[in-house]
Parts: sequence; C-alpha cells; structure tokens
Amino acid sequence: MSHDARRQPAPDSAAGTDPDGVEPPSPEPSGADRRPDDGGGGGGGGGGSTRRFWSARRVPAAIVSLVLAVAAAVLLYEAVAASIDKSPSAWRREITADLATRPLDNPWVIAGAALAVLLGLWLVVLAVTPGVRGLLPMRGGSSDGVRVRAGLERSAAEAVLHDRLLDVPGVQSVRVDAGRHRVRVRARAHFRPLDEVRGDLDRTLDDGVRRLGLARGMRRSVRVRRPAKG
Repeated sequence: MSHDARRQPAPDSAAGTDPDGVEPPSPEPSGADRRPDDGGGGGGGGGGSTRRFWSARRVPAAIVSLVLAVAAAVLLYEAVAASIDKSPSAWRREITADLATRPLDNPWVIAGAALAVLLGLWLVVLAVTPGVRGLLPMRGGSSDGVRVRAGLERSAAEAVLHDRLLDVPGVQSVRVDAGRHRVRVRARAHFRPLDEVRGDLDRTLDDGVRRLGLARGMRRSVRVRRPAKG
C-alpha cells in the first residue's frame, strides 16, 4: 500500500493565526511526542500491550464448522440406522468395499492423504498467526482502570508521513510505503543538493514516525533522486 502525490501550492493564509494576524504560541509537546522511538513498546509510560491484533478468521471457522456438522450428521444417521437393523446405504457399502480392496500406495489414496495434510497445516497456520497485517498496533494505556488498545491503518500512516515529507524544501514528489517493520520513502528533488534533501527527509521521517505513537519502532529507508529529464 502506498501513497504518492505531487506538491500542491500552499495557501496564502496560514492556519493557526487569530483574526488580528498574530500567530499564537506553539504548545509544549506532550510526553508522547517527546518520547524517543526506541521500539520498546509497552515499557515506560505507555503501559499497554504491543501485541498485534488477531483476525477473527470467520470464513475458515465457518467452513470447518459446516464440514464437521455435515460429517457428524451423516455418521449419526448411519449409527442410528445400524442400531435398528436397517440395511446400510449404498454409498456406505461402496466406500467400505473400496477401502477394503484399495492398497495404500494407490495414487488416489496418496493424493487424498496429501490434501488432508495440506488442509491441516493451513488450519494450524491460521490458528497460530495473528493476521490483520494492515493494522499497526499503537502504544496502549489505561483510562479509569480500563486498558485501551489502539491500532493505526497502514494507509493512514502513509498519508500522514507523506504530507509531512512533502513539506520538505526541494521535494517535488514523494512515495511512502509503510510495512509492519520498515518505512520506505522514495522522493524526487527538483532543487537543493540531494544530500541536504535526504538529511531533512531523514529528520522529518524520524519525527513523523515517533509522533504516530506506534508500539514498536520501525526501520527507515530513504532514497532521493532527480526527476527524469524530458
């Protein structure tokens, strides 16, 4: 997921000024803003959990439940039919005879066993992995004794960082890709030396990531180049 756009002309009037044209004093940064981005997560003043959000897995759970329910119903019917001396169903006779005569090295038996193993592994992976890769956990806290957990969409993080980086002097366009562990920035600078632009981008990106309030630190990758000629 990425966010890419070009610089738009800034409005003549700056937001945050009163009707008399006097800019109010900047507020003191909060403790969350001053907190270093050390990637420690729930330590210090945050006090919240840094674990990722888990997916409900509703579709796989519904499929497994439906299959098990149908299989249980069929077996229950056959058990009741056998208890009242009712002749077995034709499909049960065919399956029983086929299983009694088919060798274990038969290709169909091997294919069925491999399919069952793959489905089992898929269910195990779904059971032990959190999912929800597009949601970044934020530093938690507590309010009135209730623990609060918050998450930030990767697209929202990309949009916030994109707007901040686009304000760096010399940047013509910027592309931001935010993963779970790394933020990649690709920018084009149409004036100023590239080293100076890269340094400003690094500082702005560090400050922007820290202000996102994420539970874990993220590695940064910044690349700057000139626009293609022609």
